[in-house]
Amino acid sequence: MKFKTFGRHGKEGVKSLARNRWMSIASISAVTVTLLLVGVFATLLLNLNDIGSQIEEDVEVRVFIDRTAEDNSRDQLKEEIEGISDVSSVEFQSKEEGLEQLIESLGDDGEVFASLKDENPLNDVFIVQTDQPEDTIKVAQTIEDFNGVEKVEYAKETVERLFNVMDVARNVGLAIIAGLLFTAMFLIANTIRITIVARKREIEIMKMVGATNWFIRWPFLFEGILIGVLGSLLPIAVVIFGYDYVYTEINTKYPTLFIELLPVYPFVWKVSALLMIMGVVIGLWGSFTSIRKYLKV
Repeated sequence: MKFKTFGRHGKEGVKSLARNRWMSIASISAVTVTLLLVGVFATLLLNLNDIGSQIEEDVEVRVFIDRTAEDNSRDQLKEEIEGISDVSSVEFQSKEEGLEQLIESLGDDGEVFASLKDENPLNDVFIVQTDQPEDTIKVAQTIEDFNGVEKVEYAKETVERLFNVMDVARNVGLAIIAGLLFTAMFLIANTIRITIVARKREIEIMKMVGATNWFIRWPFLFEGILIGVLGSLLPIAVVIFGYDYVYTEINTKYPTLFIELLPVYPFVWKVSALLMIMGVVIGLWGSFTSIRKYLKV
């Protein structure tokens, strides 16, 4: 396509927006609201996934070694655990280390347990990490049957609930985003259809003098792109400044929070690029669908 022709199609797209200003405003508003909600949901969903990953990385299996087990039995047990295909690491924690951690974690109240150092009631423990958090339950159940194991702890209910919540959140978030995008596409298609109906006579004349189908289609596609781009500007601004504000507020008021949000940069640039691309895509899709159905050329 020549630059002059390209410019002509762009001008026609802008004129068409102005000519049907109220429907154009309605479509741009629909895209704006849609992408604003998509931006909010995408921001929440991506941070939720990251927080879930942080929590999942902390999921571990604690294997309490039988207190009557000797050193060679303990070493054999470690080898058996390391031999499980889904295990990534096995760390030994002595009962003395476990008691020290308990005392430190309780602060001043922990001094009560200092008298137990001579008669330590705790077990030696193997701390097991898996390749994937989802493997935790399977690995724990396998270790329970090994000799020399007194008990296995892995916060069963918490782990299962975490995985279920994460799956539901992802599916619901994606379903909502898909529904919002479909709504915006439908409104853009209606706007383009009204434009086509209004210019029906002009299109017939262009066709009679030899205009190709794509020569007639391009201005409508440009119109859809413009609607998508204009509709994405406000959501992008809200995501950039809004997320920066929320991130700063949380880090200022809750500096010791055990979870961390994704850093502002480059996160907001990635979400902004995603919103802009979505705006262009739904604009093109809405225009193309309307042209294919209503433009009989």
